[in-house]
Amino acid sequence: MKEFLPNFIAFGLVFTVSLFAWICCQRKSSKSNKTPPYKFVHVLKGVDIYPENLNSKKKFGADDKNEVKNKPAVPKNSLHLDLEKRDLNGNFPKTNLKPGSPSDLENATPKLFLEGEKESVSPESLKSSTSLTSEEKQEKLGTLFFSLEYNFEKKAFVVNIKEARGLPAMDEQSMTSDPYIKMTILPEKKHKVKTRVLRKTLDPAFDETFTFYGIPYTQIQELALHFTILSFDRFSRDDIIGEVLIPLSGIELCEGKMLMNREIIKRNVRKSSGRGELLISLCYQSTTNTLTVVVLKARHLPKSDVSGLSDPYVKVNLYHAKKRISKKKTHVKKCTPNAVFNELFVFDIPCEGLEDISVEFLVLDSERGSRNEVIGQLVLGAAAEGTGGEHWKEICDYPRRQIAKWHVLCDG
Repeated sequence: MKEFLPNFIAFGLVFTVSLFAWICCQRKSSKSNKTPPYKFVHVLKGVDIYPENLNSKKKFGADDKNEVKNKPAVPKNSLHLDLEKRDLNGNFPKTNLKPGSPSDLENATPKLFLEGEKESVSPESLKSSTSLTSEEKQEKLGTLFFSLEYNFEKKAFVVNIKEARGLPAMDEQSMTSDPYIKMTILPEKKHKVKTRVLRKTLDPAFDETFTFYGIPYTQIQELALHFTILSFDRFSRDDIIGEVLIPLSGIELCEGKMLMNREIIKRNVRKSSGRGELLISLCYQSTTNTLTVVVLKARHLPKSDVSGLSDPYVKVNLYHAKKRISKKKTHVKKCTPNAVFNELFVFDIPCEGLEDISVEFLVLDSERGSRNEVIGQLVLGAAAEGTGGEHWKEICDYPRRQIAKWHVLCDG
């Protein structure tokens, strides 16, 4: 029995080692047969994260696959020519789609827009478009596609914002944008809506429908639609790409839905000629070490855009050694270029005297549901120039006296 024991132990060791080697081989083969995880990530890119609009999945997921299938094979010679067209930075020049190229339109846009875009483009015009100057390229801000409809049963006006194409890149680092669209019905500006933000795209497909109830069909001809195309900025004010203004006079919606597209134009900058004026009253109480600020009036405020008058209000910021220590704001005055506020604010001064104190006034246009735009700015203090410095010197020389002055607003 003792003679067979070493043989039995050796056989057991050989069997255990072979079994372990067989299990390792099976694990390696099973790992090689598994599908890589990046396919699942690729599928996620085509999923619409906004469940209220499931139809837009076709624009993100299904269309990408069809474009790959329908994309013609590129010969090697054309690839060589494309590489020679790079600029000094190694980037390819951006080319906008022309409505006359039917192959591009079939792959890039829905067939709904093909009816109004069958104009032929000659080869000469295509050659001239590639040789545009940089200034002409900057003026092209893209095209907005949308549809209008009136529901007579529900007495509702329906606007569908479909997509925008050929938007400029507002982010210089990533050379892309995070676009979204704000829409207002003029002239009353009661109805303001906006789309969701689509990340890192110059051809956003929104496909969002907005229904406005209680608008009689007879009143449609008196209205106008104002679209503002913006790019979301997480760390500062959103960049304004451009705007589109559509007067509804002459547009008949009794026959059904109308598909339309308009070129995006640069935002109206009429307000650059003047930001308006602000009437401010100041009083320094040296005994209590307080500063009384009264925001009285604003006049000649510019239009915020082509949508009409602004809805102004004033923010008052108190600074000590260039650090903001207090802030106040007035109420919003609706649709007026000449606002009357008559609101008083009292600030406690943390030091003796006003040498290191300054007051900033920001006149803003109130926009519901989005960031408010600065109409103009005014700074009063010892280091301020012009009327701001003069006004500040007077209240220091004559404490306990309320002194009021008009000031011209500057760029915010």
